Amino acid sequence: MMTNNPSLDLIEFIETQILPQYAHFDKAHNMEHVTRVIRSSLALARTTGADINMAYTVAAYHDLGLSGPRAIHHITSGKILMADVRLKRWFSPEQIKMMREAVEDHRASASRAPRSIYGKIVAEADRDLDPEHVIRRTIQFGLSNYPELDIEGHWHRFMKHMDEKYSVNGYIHLWIQGGENERKLEELRSLIVSPAKMREVFDRLFVLLL
Repeated sequence: MMTNNPSLDLIEFIETQILPQYAHFDKAHNMEHVTRVIRSSLALARTTGADINMAYTVAAYHDLGLSGPRAIHHITSGKILMADVRLKRWFSPEQIKMMREAVEDHRASASRAPRSIYGKIVAEADRDLDPEHVIRRTIQFGLSNYPELDIEGHWHRFMKHMDEKYSVNGYIHLWIQGGENERKLEELRSLIVSPAKMREVFDRLFVLLL
């Protein structure tokens, strides 16, 4: 029977055993981030008719691989999910395999479409493209990982990342069409091609995040 909310015992397990791990990650991938991805994933699951428990679990595990090398965190996250025998309480082996693939497929730089609706849901939910949020998160990542840079160094790193990921030639893909993310991406792209306007937002947020 399909429901609009995850099962209560699954929620208790995720909230007590899985989500606290995000407290150890950088500010761009902390508890606030995973909570937002979960909230967006649940909304997308409801609109697409996907299994709510699977979408919830994929969202909760999607960045656990940040405990290791960032470049392969999506693969590591999938391995962590696949190896967690506690999930057998709620899911079949086939569902667990599909969830592992979904976690592996969530990364924005992926060159191919996710293999299932669950991969598309978490990939879309992971892309909060509200311009101010994207800018804030990118600055936070820079401050956490490149503390040796001065403000100009952070600005140049920031704009390089914006161009490589979010510009019209960037590598980001949206897998569920017609949503808010399309509109927000257009707003962000209008800032990328207007460096003076982008710098105003950058400077305001940079000072607040120091």
